[in-house]
Amino acid sequence: MAGNRIERIKEEVRRELSDVIRTLKDPRLAPLVSVVAVDVTKDLKFAKAYISVMGTDEEKKNSVDALNNAKGFVRREISIRLDLRNTPEFKFVLDNSVEYGIHINEIIHKINKNESEE
Repeated sequence: MAGNRIERIKEEVRRELSDVIRTLKDPRLAPLVSVVAVDVTKDLKFAKAYISVMGTDEEKKNSVDALNNAKGFVRREISIRLDLRNTPEFKFVLDNSVEYGIHINEIIHKINKNESEE
C-alpha cells in the first residue's frame, strides 16, 4: 500500500516539477528541458530529479547548474502546488537515456537499411 502511495507522489512531483521548470526564466536554461523521472525517499525529505536536455554538452551542464541553483525556488513552488507533509529537497541529475535511445534507433535504422539493400 505504501509503495503505491510513493509511486503516485513521484508522478505528481514529476508533473508539477515539469510545470515549474517551464516557468523559470534563467538564461542558462536550455529551451528543451524535460523531467524524465523523479525518485523520492520514503520520508519525502529528498528527491532526485532526472533531467533530459536537448543541446550541446555546455547547454546541458549550464541547465543542470541553473536548476541546482534554483532548487530553493523549485521546492517552494512544489510545496505550494502539492499538499504534502514534507516537501522534498531536490537534486537535479542529467539523464542521457533519451539521447541514447535516439542513437540506438539510428543504428537499428542503418542496419535495416543495409540489409534491405543487399
